[in-house]
Amino acid sequence: MFSKKKPNHLINEKSPYLLQHAYNPINWYSWCDEAFEKAKKEDKPIFLSIGYSTCHWCHVMEHESFEDDEVAKIMNENVIAIKVDREERPDIDSIYMTVCQALNGQGGWPLTILMTPDQKPFYAGTYFPKNSRYNMIGIMDILYSVSVQWKNNKDKIISASENILSEITPFFIVKGNDSKVSINNLDNGFKQLLNSFDEQYGGFGSAPKFPTPHKLMFLLRYYKLNNNKDALYMVEKTLDCMYRGGIFDHVGYGFSRYSTDSKWLVPHFEKMLYDNALLIITYLEAYNVTNKELYKNIAIKSLEYIARELTSKDGSFFSAQDADSEGEEGKYYTFKSKEVIEILGEDDGKYFNEYYNITPNGNFEGKNILNLIKNNYFTEENHRINNLRKKILQYRENRTKLHKDDKILTSWNGLMLAALGKAYKIIGDKKYLESAKKAIDFIFNNMIDGNGRLFARYRDSEILHKGYLDDYAFLIFGLIEIYESSFESTYLEKAIKLTKDMINLFWDEKDNGFFIYGKDGEKLIAQPKELFDGAMPSGNSVASYDLIKLSKITGDLEFEEIGEKQLNFITGSVNNQEINHSFYLISAYLALTPSKELICILKDKNELYDLIKYLKSINRFNLNILVKVEDNKKKIEEILPLIKKYSLINDNSTYYLCENNSCKSPVNNLKDLNLK
Repeated sequence: MFSKKKPNHLINEKSPYLLQHAYNPINWYSWCDEAFEKAKKEDKPIFLSIGYSTCHWCHVMEHESFEDDEVAKIMNENVIAIKVDREERPDIDSIYMTVCQALNGQGGWPLTILMTPDQKPFYAGTYFPKNSRYNMIGIMDILYSVSVQWKNNKDKIISASENILSEITPFFIVKGNDSKVSINNLDNGFKQLLNSFDEQYGGFGSAPKFPTPHKLMFLLRYYKLNNNKDALYMVEKTLDCMYRGGIFDHVGYGFSRYSTDSKWLVPHFEKMLYDNALLIITYLEAYNVTNKELYKNIAIKSLEYIARELTSKDGSFFSAQDADSEGEEGKYYTFKSKEVIEILGEDDGKYFNEYYNITPNGNFEGKNILNLIKNNYFTEENHRINNLRKKILQYRENRTKLHKDDKILTSWNGLMLAALGKAYKIIGDKKYLESAKKAIDFIFNNMIDGNGRLFARYRDSEILHKGYLDDYAFLIFGLIEIYESSFESTYLEKAIKLTKDMINLFWDEKDNGFFIYGKDGEKLIAQPKELFDGAMPSGNSVASYDLIKLSKITGDLEFEEIGEKQLNFITGSVNNQEINHSFYLISAYLALTPSKELICILKDKNELYDLIKYLKSINRFNLNILVKVEDNKKKIEEILPLIKKYSLINDNSTYYLCENNSCKSPVNNLKDLNLK
């Protein structure tokens, strides 16, 4: 397709997003010293474009502008053009997205920044068309204006960039205050979610609607703490409506990134690993709380999607699937009613169409997004529908192919590990544990260098970018879940080691909190701390959870002390907006509510399997477990010497339970303990 075109500097990159632009007529550079040195030498401003490979509007801007010779001519003559994959460089993205939001009140991708050769921004926006239209300025006019102003009034532009940087610097300086995390924060979060809840279709706020699964995870915990029926109702209503809507792919399974409407019908069709991982966790936790088979089955379907579409042959997990095919958003996922009848035949086609509300007029640009919004009679065990669905899936796969972003991100893989750990813990199918083990082996064999430094991205046998806070925090989260589902001590050991590394690399000794990039990372114009829990939780929120959880499992006082400082640090920045810090609320719940610590001293592996089976049906939001198997105790005693003092009583497996810093008498029968 590009054989007659000349590649630019991106041709040597590994990022799928950068490679998508490698044959643009624009002389793109990646973020590198060469680009900045060239800008300084040639005295040109920098045009920075940030996006990701499955972003619909990134595709639109590329086709409309970046593939255009006229745009390329003015860019190549007047600016140095730099492309950044936001998923590989969250540090750069965070800084310049903050700039865009500060200047414009909103942001998004593609993110467009004009800045000086020393990286100071003087203009920011998102998508721009090629030519100005309506009230939207075009990229041609922007470039022409910048080129003229840079030549004639460069000093003013530089002065403006200095002023902008000065004005936005406070956005990056996050300091704690004397606030202390309290139950009030949990209550405030619940009330804010209740006030923004959509009674008709579930979810929070109006369109567009993002799943934000961590809000639901918090509400499940709030329900268990207070027996608050409203909290559980919000969870169930949202989970039911998301599944019924088109945001769930009823043919191939898995969830899209968000819904463009209030009833979850029309998704933004790209599918992200992190969304599906977090939603799998949430549906499984909801099943654990409610015993509703529907929630378990939705999780299993989403796990099936991940295994089929986003799992590499080496066991790691790819990042995303695109929204667009054949130049159209959602074309891959939509059907006409006649098309379905042609595939399935008259009787089965009509039945399938009625079941999924597929009509001649369509519900999306003349076609249909399959959904169950109006179907009050659907059942999970409809074998006829499932057989027909498989035929539609096979047809769809043969009809066209979707672009897949096949880079491996440590952070998102960490979330998927947490989902697999939760799946094995609650469902009990060992294939989920085996899948997790394979992914862990891949990460530790391929994404850590000889110095023990974790890296952020792997693709085509190359690791790149020293790991960020999210990489450490999310991977630790995943390892904790795998440990608590399998009780294999090696995963606890890895989690402890990475947590110590995370503190050494990212912790702010002066003002508390964790920086996005490490002390050994590239120095940028700012060193931000990300606290906002958006579509994905922040590294700071997950780090606080890791520290509190590990302190409860291991009794490590350093983890407990830093975890407390971390929670109070975030509390001081919440500003009565707990709704925007929902994973922080999960961490606060863990720290504030009565917990149980259980130490299990088991005679042999058979007792371990019995323990895992017994724990399947028990809600474990507040239960922290440490296991020593007597016939294989050396490893866990090396990791945690404190466990040496716990031993078998009466030569039988023995269970030591502590609640609220008070220990009960040990027992030989697990069922004698009130764990539920």
